[in-house]
Amino acid sequence: MPNYQLEEEEIVAKISKLKAQMIGLQFPDGLRVHATRLARKIENETGATTLISGDACYGACDLSDRSMEGLVDLLIHWGHTALPLDYKVPVLFVEAYSTMEVFESVKKALKLLENYETVGLVTTTQHLYLLNDIANFLEENGKKVKMESGNGTRHGQVLGCNFSSARGLSVDSFLYIGSGNFHPLGLKLSTDKPVIIADPYMNEVREIDKFADRVLRKRFAKIAVSMGAKRFGVLVSSKYGQMRLEMAKSLKKIIQDQGQEAYLILLDNIKPDLLMAFRDLDAFVVTACPRIAIDDAQIYEKPLLTPYELEIALGIRDWGDYQIDEIIYE
Repeated sequence: MPNYQLEEEEIVAKISKLKAQMIGLQFPDGLRVHATRLARKIENETGATTLISGDACYGACDLSDRSMEGLVDLLIHWGHTALPLDYKVPVLFVEAYSTMEVFESVKKALKLLENYETVGLVTTTQHLYLLNDIANFLEENGKKVKMESGNGTRHGQVLGCNFSSARGLSVDSFLYIGSGNFHPLGLKLSTDKPVIIADPYMNEVREIDKFADRVLRKRFAKIAVSMGAKRFGVLVSSKYGQMRLEMAKSLKKIIQDQGQEAYLILLDNIKPDLLMAFRDLDAFVVTACPRIAIDDAQIYEKPLLTPYELEIALGIRDWGDYQIDEIIYE
C-alpha cells in the first residue's frame, strides 16, 4: 500500500500561526482513512476543532468550501493541487506526494520508448515532485524530454479532465507516470500520439492503444444507440468547479434545433438511481466531470454522452472527428 507525504507537522504549525479555531478537513477516497487520525492530531496539538467532510471528493473541482462557508476558518484539502477557482473559504492544499518507488517502472519503459526520440513526460499530482529527476534519467538514456504547463495545471501535470499541458507538445510519444488507464486514455485521445504507461503501483509498463480501441468501440456503440433518441436530459453539475451551465444551455438549443426535446437537470452527484426517475428520456448528455460518461457507462440504463459525442449522434460532427471532453480552467 503506497504511503503519502501528508505534511502533518507543517499543517499543525500553519494552524497555530493562523490561530484558526475551526478547521475543515477534506480527502479523496484513497486518503480518507487518515481522516480521524489527522483530526485527532490537529485538535490535540492546536486546540482547534475539526470538521471532516464525509462526502466523496473527485478533485480540486469538488471542494467542500461552499458547504463549509461560514462554518470553518480554514479548509485543508489533501491530494490535489489548487485550480484557478474562487474558493469561498481559505484553503490549504496538501499535495500528498506518493513515496512509491517509480524508477523501476521508468527503467522498464525504456524498452517501449526505444523507437521514439522525443518524449512528452506527464503525471498526476502525487508524482510531480519527481518529474525533473525522471526527465534527467530519460535524457541520460538518449531521450529528448519535453514538459509544459497547461491551463490550470502545473509543469507536466495532467488531470482526468484536462490535458492542456500535453496537447501542444511536439513529441513522438508520451510517458505517463501513474496508475490506472483513464489519464493515459485522455492523453491518447487528446494528442493522437503513442502513450506509454509506467505504473509504479503495479511495477509494470504498458501501452494504451488496445485499451483505447476498446473504449472507443464502446463509445461509438453508445453514440449509435443515441442517434435514435428523441428526448435528452442535459446534466449540469452543481459542483462549482464542474458547473458548465452555459455549455448545457447551448447543447439544449442544439438539440432543439434538430427537432428533439431537451431538458436541463441539475445534480450534485450523478448516479444511476437519481436518473431512473427520468425514464421518459432516451439519453443523457454530461456537462459535469468528463470521466462520468466514460468510466461509469456500464452502470447506467440509458446512454450517457459527452458534448462531442452528442454532436456525432445528432449528425453535426463526423465520426472521425471524435474528441475527448475536457474542462479547461483559465
